[in-house]
Amino acid sequence: MSIESEEDLVGIKKVSEAVALTLRQMQEHAKPGMTTKELDEFGYSILQSYKAQSAPKITYDFPGYTCISINNEAAHGIPSDKTVLKDGDLVNIDVSAELDGYYADNGGSFILGEDINGLSKLVETSVTALHKALQEIKGGKKIAEIGRIIETEAKKNGFKVIKNLVGHGVGRSLHEEPHEIPCFYDKFETRRFRKNTVVAVETFISTKGSYVKEKGDGWTLLADAGAYVAQHEHTILITDGEPIILTAANGI
Repeated sequence: MSIESEEDLVGIKKVSEAVALTLRQMQEHAKPGMTTKELDEFGYSILQSYKAQSAPKITYDFPGYTCISINNEAAHGIPSDKTVLKDGDLVNIDVSAELDGYYADNGGSFILGEDINGLSKLVETSVTALHKALQEIKGGKKIAEIGRIIETEAKKNGFKVIKNLVGHGVGRSLHEEPHEIPCFYDKFETRRFRKNTVVAVETFISTKGSYVKEKGDGWTLLADAGAYVAQHEHTILITDGEPIILTAANGI
C-alpha cells in the first residue's frame, strides 16, 4: 500500500507493533513439551488483546491463527495438538494480522533450547541477510538487487536460498503489489521499490535444496528431507533513505 495520510501511517504502525510484539512473546513463551497448537492459541490471545484479527485466518481460512513451522517445514506450518516442540528444534513463527483495516506481517526462526543440531550459523545468516538487504531498500532501488544481497550472504556462509517463496507488498490486505520480492537474484526482475509504500521483506535460507513442495495438507511447504530452513521477515515503510522498520519491536 501507499501511505497517503497521517491516518495511514498511524494505522500501519499500530498493526505492525501488534504483530511484532505477538511474535516476540510467542518466541519467549515456547518451551519443549508444548504443542504447536498451544503456542498458537497463546499467540491468538495476544492478538486479541490488541483487538487484532489473524490475517491468514480471515483472508485464507487458514487452520490456525499463526503459522508455526518446524525444521524442514519452510512455511505455512499448521498448528497441531499432535506436534510437540522438542529441545533443539528450529522453530519458525509467522504472525500477520489485521487491525482497523490495516495489515502487517512478520516472522522469525529460532532454536528452541540447546542448539544440538548446530543451527546457530543458519539463523544468524538469515538475520544478517535480512538486515543487509533492508539497509539498501529505498525508493527507486531495483527489487532484484535486494534478492542478490540475500542470496550472496547465504552462499557466503555455505547455505542456499529458497526460490519459490518470496516477500510481498502489504498494508490494505495481506498480499499486495509487488506480489513477489525474491530472496535471490533474478536478472529478469526489472521493477523498482517505490517511496512511501509498505512491503514485507523475507529471507528463506536453507541448509539443503532451493525449492519447497507442498506437504499434502494443503498448506505446509517442505524443504528437502533432512534440511533446515530459517526465515526472518519485517514489514517496512520505504523512504528516500533507509526504510522504517515497522515491526522492529519483535527484536529481530
